[in-house]
Amino acid sequence: VQLQASGGGLVQAGGSLRLSCAPSGRTFSGYAIGWFRQAPGKERDFVAAISWRDGLRNYANSVKGRFTISRDAAKNTVYLQMNSLKPEDTANYYCADDLPSPLRAYNNYASGSWGQGTLVTVSS
Repeated sequence: VQLQASGGGLVQAGGSLRLSCAPSGRTFSGYAIGWFRQAPGKERDFVAAISWRDGLRNYANSVKGRFTISRDAAKNTVYLQMNSLKPEDTANYYCADDLPSPLRAYNNYASGSWGQGTLVTVSS
């Protein structure tokens, strides 16, 4: 597994979770690291991305104001703080670290570094 995503779980609507993404046996590669999610029966969608060097951020419209992506270079980890969770946020969440410049909404992105993902379930 190239990237390990963790921190998922079951939470009630309005609650919060923090996801973590760390590479296994290496450092992050590429220009930016992103979070994506895939709900059952749906395609994988872009959620948020952060450039590793200068911390620029970009978010999907559906999560703006509720989710925050951040990075910790000392821990070689990227986080996704998710607040005010809604049932429609229920999905498997994946991270990818081969996102190219410039920072943008990486829609329909095909990464070569998908990890196993972590399941987030939001109950109503």
